[in-house]
Amino acid sequence: MGKLLDGKVALVTGGGRGIGREESLALARAGAKVVVNDLGGSFDGTGGTAEVALSVVEEIRSLGGEAVANAESVADFEGARRIIKETIDAFGDLNIVVNNAGILRDGMIFNMSEEDWDTVFSVHVKGTFAVTRHAADYWRREHKNGRPVHGRVINTSSDSGLLGNPGQSNYGAAKAAIASFSWIVDREMRKYGVSVNTIVPVARTRLTVHATPVSAALMENKRGKDGFDVFAPANIAPIVVWLASDDAKDVHGQIFRVGGRRVWILQPYRSVASVKSDSGWEAEALGAALKGELAGHPIQRERIADIFESDM
Repeated sequence: MGKLLDGKVALVTGGGRGIGREESLALARAGAKVVVNDLGGSFDGTGGTAEVALSVVEEIRSLGGEAVANAESVADFEGARRIIKETIDAFGDLNIVVNNAGILRDGMIFNMSEEDWDTVFSVHVKGTFAVTRHAADYWRREHKNGRPVHGRVINTSSDSGLLGNPGQSNYGAAKAAIASFSWIVDREMRKYGVSVNTIVPVARTRLTVHATPVSAALMENKRGKDGFDVFAPANIAPIVVWLASDDAKDVHGQIFRVGGRRVWILQPYRSVASVKSDSGWEAEALGAALKGELAGHPIQRERIADIFESDM
């Protein structure tokens, strides 16, 4: 019996550590040939070494898989073009893109520098755009030339963007932008045989452990009675493998929150209530009506400490 991703070619950005490493390994175990892209820098985007990506490539090869390393920065538009070209040059095709690369530069809004804002957006939003843009151009050309396209893009958002986390206005805004970007691009690309979906991982990584000590304390040593590690980054990989497969070809523009033993299906902004006036609104009357509705629909925010209690 063949593997789920036999014959497929996958690119994973930020594939050298944490969630990206687990995604790279899982895709390879499922039969995909993998390009592991990782700049190899610190969690704040500084520094870099090709050894980070190369170490995962060696792991994949030790499992009998095929993989190559790439250390380009996704935030460089031409670098992203080269990532796509080198993937196609290495394996003759491109079928799966997992946009996972990311950094953190946290701070309260009154302390945040312009550089910290711009750098986070450059890696997360521009990086996701640039890699997806060049992949989409390849798939569109393939489709126009009459060749079948199996295009899968899996982008990475965050609770910080969809639920909110003080001290991360740059990171949260970037991650919310990625979710919006994903369902728009899915609408643009589905006619070419491409799907774009989003995952929202909840896991222990460099960004949650080294950069955010509060999250680290909540996630450390959280194991179920059976020894299951609910915050292990490996828990994120199965849905990425499935979304990359032929079985998920009709799954479009969805957002999946993933962690522990659970997958939540999220929906983007939707109306929960409305108020209407037959003759138009005066400000005072509108305020009274809206306050009444808001009181009946408070914003619900889950805490990391609470969401996995039933998995422990």
